Amino acid sequence: MNAPLRRVGVVVMVLFGLLFANLNWIQAYKDDEYRNSDYNGRVKVAEYKIKRGNIEAGGTALATSKETAGTLKFQRSYPGGPKYAHVLGYKTVNLTDQGIEKVENDFLAGTSDQLIGDRVKDMFTGDDTGGGNVLLTLSKRAQDVAYDQMRNNEVGAKKGAAIAIDPRTGAIQALVSMPSFDPNPLASHDGNVAAAEFNKLEKDPDEPLKNRALSETLPPGSTFKIVVAAAALENGVTKTTEIPAGSSWTPPTSGTPIKNAAGSICPQAKVTLMVAVTDSCNTGFAQLGVRLGAEALKEKARQFGFEQEDLTVGHLGEGGLRTAASRTGDMQNPDGSTDPAALAQSSIGQNNVRMTPLEGALIAGAVANSGSQMRPYLVRQWLAPDRTTSYYTAKPRELRQPVDARVAGDLRDMMVSVVQKGTGRTAAINGYTVGGKTGTAQSAPDRPDHGWFIGFALDKNGTAVSAVCVELEQAGPGGSAEAARIAGQIMRAAITDPGGR
Repeated sequence: MNAPLRRVGVVVMVLFGLLFANLNWIQAYKDDEYRNSDYNGRVKVAEYKIKRGNIEAGGTALATSKETAGTLKFQRSYPGGPKYAHVLGYKTVNLTDQGIEKVENDFLAGTSDQLIGDRVKDMFTGDDTGGGNVLLTLSKRAQDVAYDQMRNNEVGAKKGAAIAIDPRTGAIQALVSMPSFDPNPLASHDGNVAAAEFNKLEKDPDEPLKNRALSETLPPGSTFKIVVAAAALENGVTKTTEIPAGSSWTPPTSGTPIKNAAGSICPQAKVTLMVAVTDSCNTGFAQLGVRLGAEALKEKARQFGFEQEDLTVGHLGEGGLRTAASRTGDMQNPDGSTDPAALAQSSIGQNNVRMTPLEGALIAGAVANSGSQMRPYLVRQWLAPDRTTSYYTAKPRELRQPVDARVAGDLRDMMVSVVQKGTGRTAAINGYTVGGKTGTAQSAPDRPDHGWFIGFALDKNGTAVSAVCVELEQAGPGGSAEAARIAGQIMRAAITDPGGR
């Protein structure tokens, strides 16, 4: 064999080797990517050949699949439209799935390892059994009330969030983000329709696709005073201890005075911690926070759940809807020393403190539940396609214990005083003990303030039945009182219909 032929032979062998290696690489490492690609039409046809399981709450189907005459046999439908959108998300043919539809996709689609027995049975019977059913913890009544009350709030707020949990278990009773969106167009089998709707929603300046209950972080205002009060109670202060107050106080190194919301609020030189919480005394908590120190406040906030970056909300195993971390932010000078002015502002929930509505509900829930903060979850059960077998049932578990029962009891008493005598009266529910804390937080010099309320309801036996956080973004005057009123309505609904646990 002459040299040119040998060279051609070597080149051909190298090319065959590269082709063989590429085929193995595709089969070993790229198979999932190509199989699940939006451009793989055969996979989409196969995926929609099987009826997807329902997502349900309280016996009501919130997401269903209906048969069509098209190439894709089943289409997803959301009977509740925008009401459950931020929980359910959407299942789409040419976009990225979201919400429970995404995190529970394998079980809903019937491809989960849990359903292998059903798939084996279908091999022999020739049937297409369908996907499994996912049952949520939501209270339909509480969700309906939360959605309606938020949309029709009395201060004209256009953005905000509401979330309610069962303090004893962590089961989410309601989750609403405002504004919402209709997921049905996003589930269209016409990819152009779905893409156009998604682009419209994504460009909307009000960000309707954002799940504000889990991912929005805003300054919490005076609701953060519950964290500061907890730190004080663990450092020698009692409910009846008098702390410095006054109508105005200027932190060391700062020329900007901190004042109360009204001249009638704690003008005295000293007030008890109980009065400071009840009347939401800014000057008292600013001085208290500086006395306690930045590290004590940061640590107590961390114990309540601030700074946690890996919390998800779905079932109690791995995965779930992602949540944003609440932050206490910086309270330091450039040289690393504590900045008393920043610390004072942080102690009243301003400066760089940021909190999600979920975290607000978890704080209230821990206080109501004797200091035990339960891990929040949305999925309570997986049911087989024929609904005869349960493959998963939620078993509630503690997330952390930020305070002991004694401190929780003192915080509970002070929060009850807020609703009975202070700024949270609009949250009261006849026949139940309701506690809470309002918050008004500055958003920007040229924008209205945010309104917050965190709270809980106890039955006549002192058992916690619901904990809630309502946030009305840029609500302006009366925002916190309206948030408290909405929270009371949600908790009243959750008392009637507690949802699944």
